[in-house]
Amino acid sequence: MKDKFDIRITPVYAGNSMEDSDFIPLISEEDEDTLNNTSIPDILPVLSLRNTVLFPGVVIPITVGREKSIQLVREYYKKDRIIGTVTQKDANKDEPRFEDLYDIGTVAQIVKILEMPDGGTSVIIQGKKRFQIKEIISDTPYFMARISQIEDTVPAKSDKEFEAIVSSLKDTSLKIIQLSSNIPPEASFAVKNIESNTFLINFISSNSDLSSGDKQRLLETDDVKKRAIRLLEYLTRELQMLELKNDIQLKVKTELDQQQREFLLHQQMKTIQNELGGNPVEQEIEEMKKKASKKKWSKEVNEVFNKELNKLYRLNPAAADYSVHVNYLQTMLELPWNEYTKDQFDLRRAGKILEEDHYGLEKVKERILEHLAVLKLKGDMKSPIICLYGPPGVGKTSLGKSIAKALHRKYIRMSLGGLHDEAEIRGHRKTYIGAMPGRIVQSLKKIKSANPVFVLDEIDKVGQDFRGDPASALLEVLDPEQNSAFYDNYLELEFDLSKVMFIATANTTSTISPPLRDRMEMIEMTGYIVEEKIEIAKRHLIPKQLEAHGIKKQQIEFTRDAIEYIIEYYTRESGVRDLDKNIAKILRSTAHKIASSRKYAKTVTPKEVESILGAPRFLKDKYQDNDYAGVVTGLAWTAAGGEILFVETSLSRGEGKLTLTGNLGEVMKESAVIALEYLKSHSQVLNLDPEVFKKWNIHVHVPEGAIPKDGPSAGITMVTSLASALTQRKVRKSLAMTGEITLRGKVLPVGGIKEKILAAKRAGITDILLSEENRKDILEINDIYLKGLKFHYVKEIMDVLDFALLKSKVENAKKID
Repeated sequence: MKDKFDIRITPVYAGNSMEDSDFIPLISEEDEDTLNNTSIPDILPVLSLRNTVLFPGVVIPITVGREKSIQLVREYYKKDRIIGTVTQKDANKDEPRFEDLYDIGTVAQIVKILEMPDGGTSVIIQGKKRFQIKEIISDTPYFMARISQIEDTVPAKSDKEFEAIVSSLKDTSLKIIQLSSNIPPEASFAVKNIESNTFLINFISSNSDLSSGDKQRLLETDDVKKRAIRLLEYLTRELQMLELKNDIQLKVKTELDQQQREFLLHQQMKTIQNELGGNPVEQEIEEMKKKASKKKWSKEVNEVFNKELNKLYRLNPAAADYSVHVNYLQTMLELPWNEYTKDQFDLRRAGKILEEDHYGLEKVKERILEHLAVLKLKGDMKSPIICLYGPPGVGKTSLGKSIAKALHRKYIRMSLGGLHDEAEIRGHRKTYIGAMPGRIVQSLKKIKSANPVFVLDEIDKVGQDFRGDPASALLEVLDPEQNSAFYDNYLELEFDLSKVMFIATANTTSTISPPLRDRMEMIEMTGYIVEEKIEIAKRHLIPKQLEAHGIKKQQIEFTRDAIEYIIEYYTRESGVRDLDKNIAKILRSTAHKIASSRKYAKTVTPKEVESILGAPRFLKDKYQDNDYAGVVTGLAWTAAGGEILFVETSLSRGEGKLTLTGNLGEVMKESAVIALEYLKSHSQVLNLDPEVFKKWNIHVHVPEGAIPKDGPSAGITMVTSLASALTQRKVRKSLAMTGEITLRGKVLPVGGIKEKILAAKRAGITDILLSEENRKDILEINDIYLKGLKFHYVKEIMDVLDFALLKSKVENAKKID
């Protein structure tokens, strides 16, 4: 047992009163005089202390354990409470002898004896005066010694040096209290409030982090000034050590970076989780192993997975690569390796579904059924990839959904519009931050099937910039000879896409790269005629919108005339998208009236359409009569379908200048120049004086100047318009034409024939002039589109003029000379 614990800081009992005690916790100069005048007996019992030194005026608690010490304290607590305290030279000796004690100590007053809950005894004592042992009178039951008091040598009050030393002591001790984590902040209160310089020196000496030997040397110093200087040296050394220690701790703390802190936290978390039962990291790895055992992947993929899983097991969860590996393994597990849905190759059922979902498009449906028949017979996908191209709103994307429904496969659509980054197709390497697989692999992961119907929408709008060429990346995807081993940069493995049925869609083939176009079988989806649009509205659009607006079939009915009125005067498209929007608008208005319990027309007529949709947005393209020389009807193709356009030529006296207006593109301007040059070189055939071209200015205009126009198909229209203006001959009535011309007078074929024919029918045209080489395009068009039209095929410009220009001249014909 030990008599005294090594206590560094003594609690300050300022303002507290201890019962049966007269000790002074914080001593003033008057209190110091009282202590010095205390009567001390010549013979005192001596209590040996371990690891501490008692200074005059200072209050400290000690723990008493030896039997002789307990007996001494209890006996003298009942007497005058005055005892002598001396520090042991060797703190490890349990039964010290006289020679084991220092001969200079401090007289103490027993303030309080406390019996502790653990059975120990604590004693609070206060130092009074220093003394020196002269001789030991007795050592049983405890030491009794004859002593002599030692007086302190106190500097004069006028000693400025002493005042400065004391002030330095205060400042240094306050800095130590601030820097040390072992000293409570309350200690600074005591230091600031002690008035007596001698007591301040003793208080700081007692509570400083000094060895017992250093404290004993301070106690043995009679001169208070020298004691203060020695104490200041000790404190300065201690302050320097504290500052150095704090600097080192700050540096170490700075060097302990985020990763190390996370590591420590994860280790603690791991320990807590183990205590709670089960480590989530290990559970996650075990779960991955179970999922992997059920996958149908190849031996090569299995080896890569196990290798990556073992690497993950060795990784620290706090490491940056840990989450990268987890994401990679999760992606591998979620991909449908050799997981296929069972196909239903019932061609009758497939044909019925296509017929139900889409009206018309007979050629397209036939080609798709042929494609499915090949799959049924051959059993694999080594057949061309289909690309459906045509104007917006004709059902290209929805056709892909119908094919998936017919085959009983899963359906996924991926929009390629505006795609610029090759990594969107092939994925990023997993070394990059935030790396992920390409959209092809991501889509398959989402759909959980390796043989879906995969629609690549808007393939004609794929971009190209410094990040790569996505169209080139699609070459591997859409090549049946290569896509069985599609390589994704993130997976770093080959994935089989050969069972995926890819269907691409586009509005035009001109912007698709030739190598990509070469890998696909192009199927054109042309626009619908009015009759087809009416049937589509009745069979599909109106029922769909009725359901979407919560209106029952018996509550409203569209007449055929109303649907045709919407098509003719509120839409200008090859598809049915705007038609669908207008039907929805009419039904919204009706729904509002029904919900408000207001009267509404149960039968939708053209008049009702106009009252809801407002005044007609478009005027029907109508053929203009042949009363004016130089006005000829042409046929044009746009992304929204076919349209008619008028080419007008006007002559005015001048110097033979040619003016072209109407927002024409370069190719169209060139067609006008070629037409004029051809007429100049063949003026005698038309009975024209060559001097006419020098005397008259020629102005060619194509109306609707806000709309850009370009392309070579207006060539024969231009030459006919110029010839009519120069000869003042009438143009054949109800005639439209389209074809490219050359300087030699040849008429070349053009595209978009079906759309142009539909535009001609809408405008009331009856005769159409085409290049002989466009005859094959007419033969491929369904008879329903050709009804009411006569086609005239030409090879030369003179054939055009012979048929288009009548012998008669217009009324009020100009005299061209």
